Amino acid sequence: MDIVVDDLSGPEIVAFLDEHVQQMRSVTPLESKHALDLGELRKPEVTFWSVLDSGSLVGCGAIKRLDVGHAELKSMRTALRRARSGVASLLLEHIVGEARRMGFVRLSLETGSGAFFLPARKLYEKFGFSYCGPFAGYGPDPTSAFMTKEV
Repeated sequence: MDIVVDDLSGPEIVAFLDEHVQQMRSVTPLESKHALDLGELRKPEVTFWSVLDSGSLVGCGAIKRLDVGHAELKSMRTALRRARSGVASLLLEHIVGEARRMGFVRLSLETGSGAFFLPARKLYEKFGFSYCGPFAGYGPDPTSAFMTKEV
């Protein structure tokens, strides 16, 4: 598998991200949906990666610079046909390493607190993320879980 920085201009990644946003809307109240749209993901403070397997898009993820030492993990997604196949672990390991290389000392994230998001929370726990309070303008939200780790 290859992990590449993506400029978000290809139709495959645009459709993949639209599917992500639609799925998040189906399991999360609208006021608690924090997935970035395409325009927000294209901002200079965001670095976005796609995971390709033999040229086929199987996952994606991003980090958004919050300040000089702190970034937020965004848009983690694995293609449904590749769920639980190691794509997310490979990508998360890559992103944590890239965050460290970029000079960040902390990486934080917001994910859902419901059962649908349990596999994601378990993945983040496996990679050393611990639960924390809201950060970067998030407020308390019973449908959100906040996690962070030093990188």
